Parts: sequence; C-alpha cells; structure tokens
Amino acid sequence: MGAVLGLLFGSGAVLVMLAVTGSGGGAQRSRPVGRLTRMVQASGIPRLTVGTLLGMCAAAALVVGVAALLITAVPVVAGMGAIAAGYLPVLLIRRRASQRTRALRRAWPDAVDGLVSGVRAGMSLPVAVCELGEKGPEPLRPAFTRCAAEYLATGSFGQALDVLQADLADPIADRVVAALRIARDVGGNDLGNVLRSLSALLREDARTRGDIEAKQSWTVNAARLAVAAPWVTLALLCTRPEAVRAYGSAQGALVLLIAAVMSLAAYRAMIAIGRLPVEVRVVRS
Repeated sequence: MGAVLGLLFGSGAVLVMLAVTGSGGGAQRSRPVGRLTRMVQASGIPRLTVGTLLGMCAAAALVVGVAALLITAVPVVAGMGAIAAGYLPVLLIRRRASQRTRALRRAWPDAVDGLVSGVRAGMSLPVAVCELGEKGPEPLRPAFTRCAAEYLATGSFGQALDVLQADLADPIADRVVAALRIARDVGGNDLGNVLRSLSALLREDARTRGDIEAKQSWTVNAARLAVAAPWVTLALLCTRPEAVRAYGSAQGALVLLIAAVMSLAAYRAMIAIGRLPVEVRVVRS
C-alpha cells in the first residue's frame, strides 16, 4: 500500500506540473508559465505567487488521491481524482481573475467620468487621479489609494502611474494609463474629449460582453455538468466490490482512460469555442 500511495502521489504531482507548466524545451515552457503568472496577477489576491499556487495544486492532488484510493481501491480512479483535484486551485484562481476582470470592466467608465469631472472642475491631473482613491468606484479604490500614496511619497506622477498599472494588471488600465501619460507629457488640451470617448467605448464594450456572457453561461454550465456527472457516478459505483473488480482490471482501466481523454477533449473544445476575445495588455517597457 505504501508503494502504491507513493507511486500515486508521484504520478499525480508530475501530471499536475506538466499540465500547469508544460513540458519540452525552454520555449514551450515559457508560454504556459507566462499565462499562469498573468492569471495570478489578474486575480488580485495579495501575496499569491505561482509557486504558492503550484504548492496548493500538489497538496490537493495528494489529499484527494489518497482519499480516493482508500475509498475506491482502484488506482486509475484515484489517479484521475488526484489530477482533477490538482487542477482545481487553478480553476478557482481563474474564476477569481475572471470575476475581478468583469468588476473592473464595469467600474472603469465611472472612474474615467470621475477624472473628466475633476479636470473640468480645475483640478490638476495628478490630484484628480489621487481623488479616485476616496471617491472612485469601490473595486478600483485600493489601487488608486496606493497610486496616491506613491505620488505623495515620491512626487513623481509617472512612478505613481507605474504602481497603478502594475497593481491592476488590466488591459483597460493600460489604455487609461497610456492616455494619462500622454496628457501629462504633452499638455493634453483635449484630455476631456479623449476621456469621454474612452468612457463611452468602455461602457459599450462592457454592455456587449455582459450580454454575450449572460447568454452563453447556461450553455457552459450545462456542458460542465454533462462532463462531471459520469465521473461522479463512477465514484459512487466504485464503492461496490463488483465495480472495483471490473475497473481494477486492465480492460477496465483502459476504458476509464479512453473516457477521460474524450471528456477532456470535449471540455477543452467547448471552452475554446465559447471563449471571448481577450484584450492585449499595453505594458510600458
């Protein structure tokens, strides 16, 4: 039993690491790690790093794999459970990042309107930006508060914008920060018109994306349920001795592996078909 548990944990950990970080040459590894890093940044969770997330994946794979092996006594089922549990933290962080992105997308038009109002009231651009830390939309206030603290500490509006851009890690924030940099550097007599046009575009984009996501959400959830239901049924069946004998054989293990590959392929195809275009970040070099 100890050897089986050790083999199960090692296989689950390797598969989770390969699924998250990729395999092969250095060029192949860099792209998945970059996506994972961007996802961690977009989640907005303080002190969360890629290493911490990978540790959570390994711990979840170990706990669920051992529990599944003790309950079902089928190594293939336990291994699949370990892999699925190891990927669960990534799914949770991705969901958190998506929720935060949607919240920021809804908040940015109001923040831009606040900048327009401040500039029209005679405030300087840095003061108008700092005011959003107290009077801006709730999801954006912490980031603008840290931006204001950086500006008060250094007196450099450019460094404050760097902090804001790095803190939010958001394509819309990149666009707004780029407009503010240009306005600060060249005077920006038309800043009000630019910001009003940007606010209108952001509202239209948020409304369009919200309508599409609302229409496709029930389809995506139904597809996820369709993929998960057979495996929940399998877990319940493996509590019966005759099912354990059937799936513990080589033929039973082969059937489970083929079913797992088909389920994963169908799920990934569904996600790829329903994925909305992602805005590209404009990161200042």
